[in-house]
Amino acid sequence: MLRHYASQLGAVELNNTFYQQPSAAKVAAWLGATPPTFRFSVKAQRGGTWGAFGGSPEPGLPWLTGPYRAFGERLGTVLVRAPDTTKRDDAKLAALLAAWPADLPLTVELRDPSWAADETIAALSAAHAALCATDDPDDPEPPTLRRTGPFLYLRLRRHDYTPDEIRAWADRLDPFLAAGDDAFVFFRHDEVGRGAELALELAAAVSAVGGAVAGAGSVGGPGAG
Repeated sequence: MLRHYASQLGAVELNNTFYQQPSAAKVAAWLGATPPTFRFSVKAQRGGTWGAFGGSPEPGLPWLTGPYRAFGERLGTVLVRAPDTTKRDDAKLAALLAAWPADLPLTVELRDPSWAADETIAALSAAHAALCATDDPDDPEPPTLRRTGPFLYLRLRRHDYTPDEIRAWADRLDPFLAAGDDAFVFFRHDEVGRGAELALELAAAVSAVGGAVAGAGSVGGPGAG
């Protein structure tokens, strides 16, 4: 399935790495099933992630990040998701950003509304870490897109999207892509593959909005376990 998926889309968000660390053999199998241009977004293991937001991330980071180095240049980013109930704490975020290995691209997902502050944006921008924007079913309005790192990162988590909603997201992405920014965009993983269909629809909509998008930016694929 991954081999076919990678023939249609350019990136995947690994969900099972949130529950257990990947073995070297598993990473090698994933790499072998995909072309050299394909990229992996690795959702960081939850125990290590929550420990990293505990205020003293240094002791656990080598264990957390070590397996991800096996992806080499195929690693698009590591997604570190703060627990949903974690309130804004500038000191804890600063400690994580300072301790994070400089050679591993970092994306941070901060779900609690208290993180929506200029100080958060400034800290991530200074560390060249991407801020994850999440479109959640429980949110009345779509998230604001902000590029704080070398690329945009967007998680579209609603169970489905209408053609009009797909076009609206293409319109939101277009200014960034036209400026030369890359974007990882991942849909909700499900049992029937609707996320992959939505990703293909979004890729087509982005091309329609921006015309010849190639060379100006790229859009990754949906989430998958």
